[in-house]
Amino acid sequence: MPGINIPGVTDKYNTNSTVDKLMQIERIPLTREQKTLETYKNEQDAWREVNKKMSSLRESAKTLYSFDNPFNNKVTDSTQEFAITATANRGAEYESFKVDVLQTAMADRFLTSELDADTKVPQGTYTYKIQDKSVTMRWKGGSLSEFSSALNRRGNGLISSRVIGASKGKKTLLIEGLKTGEESKLIFEDDAKTFAETSGMIIRVKPKTTSFLTSRNEVRSIQNKGDAALPEQEGIPELSEKNIRVKEESVSVPPRGAFSVNIPESALKKAGARISFTIQAEPVEDITIELNKKSLKPDIPEAGSASFRDITIFNSPFDTQLPETPDLPAEALEEILTKSVLFAIQKNGKEVEIPLSKLFDQDNPKIEIDLKASDYENLTGLAIRNRNTGYQLNLSSMEAYSPDENLGFVPQHPVTQAQDAVIKYEGITIKRSTNDIDDVVPEVTLNLHDKTEKTATISIKPDTESAKDALINFVGKYNQAISEVNILTQNKQELIDELDYLSDSEKEKYQGKLGMFVSDSSLTSLKSSLQSSTQARYPYSDEAVITMLSQAGIATNASNYSGYTPSKLRGYLEIDEKKLDEALEKNLNDIKNLFGYDSDGDLIVDSGIAYLMDKQLTAYVQTGGILPLKSAGLDSKIKQSEQRITRLEGQMEEKEAELRAKYGQMEGTLNSLENQQSTIQNFANRGNGNR
Repeated sequence: MPGINIPGVTDKYNTNSTVDKLMQIERIPLTREQKTLETYKNEQDAWREVNKKMSSLRESAKTLYSFDNPFNNKVTDSTQEFAITATANRGAEYESFKVDVLQTAMADRFLTSELDADTKVPQGTYTYKIQDKSVTMRWKGGSLSEFSSALNRRGNGLISSRVIGASKGKKTLLIEGLKTGEESKLIFEDDAKTFAETSGMIIRVKPKTTSFLTSRNEVRSIQNKGDAALPEQEGIPELSEKNIRVKEESVSVPPRGAFSVNIPESALKKAGARISFTIQAEPVEDITIELNKKSLKPDIPEAGSASFRDITIFNSPFDTQLPETPDLPAEALEEILTKSVLFAIQKNGKEVEIPLSKLFDQDNPKIEIDLKASDYENLTGLAIRNRNTGYQLNLSSMEAYSPDENLGFVPQHPVTQAQDAVIKYEGITIKRSTNDIDDVVPEVTLNLHDKTEKTATISIKPDTESAKDALINFVGKYNQAISEVNILTQNKQELIDELDYLSDSEKEKYQGKLGMFVSDSSLTSLKSSLQSSTQARYPYSDEAVITMLSQAGIATNASNYSGYTPSKLRGYLEIDEKKLDEALEKNLNDIKNLFGYDSDGDLIVDSGIAYLMDKQLTAYVQTGGILPLKSAGLDSKIKQSEQRITRLEGQMEEKEAELRAKYGQMEGTLNSLENQQSTIQNFANRGNGNR
């Protein structure tokens, strides 16, 4: 009995093989279309690649005649490079000048004293300020390292810090400003100031002062101005500076004494200038007591007279020979007690009272006076008017100072302190807040690094190296573009073999492109135009020494080799480096104009190798140009081919399903017939056995 046969599984009648062979024939149109699609895509890739190479060549050519062309680049040279270098912009003049670096600009960099390694920075608000910018950090408390890291995260380009191991078990914290210059002092505020003091980073100091009213010569007389609130009494002595005494930096002003003193102009010019001194009211015998004493002159009666009838005879007056006595006041003088004794003198001569609230406080007799100069417009001096009759005023000498000066503290362990850079340019002393000075020499930035040992000479020269690099880059891009055209338009294996710089994978890739556009004239026409532009003569002036690219050491046979070399006929450019270096050194301007110059005086470049090449290539690579159109033209072909492939693949699926159905049905029929044959055979065999 034959075994069970499942159609399509046991494949007893080779149905699958038969269907596959039939489908191979059916797939011929599909296979052909797939190869066509692959050809279209390869051609499109090739057009895109050649467009890329030509675009790259165009960009390289444009840089050789544009405003940013490398022939205008400048380089600088310094005889004291460790101390000063320079950077020249394209507009700088070729020149040499001398510079001395007296000091470089620095920023504040302060260290704490040596602290225990486990020192904690207390919780608080830490503010650090430089000029008008500040950094504020709310700190929850922690180690020196944690504090330093947190401060660096918030430094914002203004400050930075780090922890330094000072000695075994000891560390110091460095905090530095990141802005240089005398005005960029690092200021500690809030808890930052407290921690800086407690850690030994800064110590408090009194600002520098200007002392005055230290000698009798500075005492000036003063106009005796009345006070409407305190009118002068008849018979009271006038205010006067005559009895004022100056001794050992103290000034005594007796009752009815008055004077003025000028404040030094230099002190008033300081930012935030203040005036400080002390004043004390000392009780003395009131001068009105003496003035009010009665005269002791005796009261002498009249001499008398005698009369007889109409005649009267007077006695001669008595002559006691007593001295004359002064006129006494009509009324007794009253004691004067006033705190209006201190006045600010303005430039126009007017005075403004400076009120004193505790002048006669016996518990605190000495008053500390600290005046802000800016509170009194056009302040020039101070006036003291002691109208009091029973008090002497004792003053200290006066001091003018700026509280902003030195910030009220000095660093105890400074690494560097904020200072301006100081240089001498051609003998002229110049100060700047930065080490990069760009406003002394036009189009040149001076970079200061250290003090010069001797006068440095800075020279500005043409940058022939960048010009050479640009030319080498141009030649490389040109040769790559030409090689791409050669491979696509010629079917010669040596075109690939002679390109030594290609890798094996790149050579294999180019193998598929070889001769792909052999019948396309657009590429050969472009190659011819490019070669013509590199071989033409460009006489931009009668004095020009170099008017052809070959004169600068760049040509298809720059080495002047006389033998036959097929590669030299491909149109590639070569460089004679020695000749190029010499041309750049001696005739840089000629080479610049060789690539692009203005021929008609309208200040627009309209001739030259790079200009013409850019113009030629633009027509090929710009949007809507020849090469993009070539690539775009294949888009529709690729789309149509893909649609045909999709349709054919659908037809192939239907055809294969149809064939498999038919052959499956046939196989089922054959299996049925075979089973019937087996049944008949078995029946016949049983009949023969019964005989």
